[in-house]
Amino acid sequence: MLEQIKYWLNFPLFKFNERVITLIEVLAVPVWVIASIWLAHFLIKLIGKRLTKKNKDPNVIHLVQRILYVVAFAIIFMTTLSMLNVPITAFAFLSGAIAIGFGFGAQNIINNFISGWILMGEKPIRIGDFLEVEGVKGIVEEINTRSTRIRRVDGVHMLIPNSKLLENTVINWTLRDKLVRGTVAVGVAYGTDCQKVREIMLAVANAQSETLNDNGREPQVFFQDFGDNSLLFEVYFWINSQVEGGLRLVSSNIRFALDEAFKQQDIVIAFPQRDVHLDGTLKIVRK
Repeated sequence: MLEQIKYWLNFPLFKFNERVITLIEVLAVPVWVIASIWLAHFLIKLIGKRLTKKNKDPNVIHLVQRILYVVAFAIIFMTTLSMLNVPITAFAFLSGAIAIGFGFGAQNIINNFISGWILMGEKPIRIGDFLEVEGVKGIVEEINTRSTRIRRVDGVHMLIPNSKLLENTVINWTLRDKLVRGTVAVGVAYGTDCQKVREIMLAVANAQSETLNDNGREPQVFFQDFGDNSLLFEVYFWINSQVEGGLRLVSSNIRFALDEAFKQQDIVIAFPQRDVHLDGTLKIVRK
């Protein structure tokens, strides 16, 4: 039985470069490729988990994994060529043709590829950042070599080419920190006590657990203008949040609280209105 297996494994199939290729050599290449790719993937994932347990920056982990994947695939490719006895010089002409093809037909792919490495190296955009790109807001979930995956605030995933993130204007709400400033505007009727309005708005803003009250970031109230129908006030406040929903929630809570507080103090929230004067005199001309 063993002899038969050896016979079939060493059975000549064809000649390549005046060299006889046996069955075991044909089977060894795909087995090596599959096994080496699986092993490389397993080891790189294991390294990523170890770095995650040590609380390393997820952007650094992502960059290390990308570099290890490139190195691993390069080693697998070179080893496979060696197993097939294919000299590297045989790819000189082919690599030149591929380079010319890339230059004419794959400019965008190369541009996005290089941009991806720039994003992972310089870190102007990191995993977990809250971005605003052309009016679309979302959280960065993954930075790949060709595109960046962003989860919008409505839960939809977007794939944005890396070159677009470098060439266009991108608002990174959490580049340096997670501080976000919000405002709530309200108009009150003419004749209202402005100081009382200011005190109420400050008290409501400070009562929110999310608003900051240190390092010069305490809530402030500004008397914006004398409007057509109201006295315009705005309260500015800072919170720690990496998503737009956090700011919207705090702003909503402040509006609810202001409405309740103004009702208790008999302060009227103004609305657009016009005074219409009718002339009661009517002249009738008879001819």
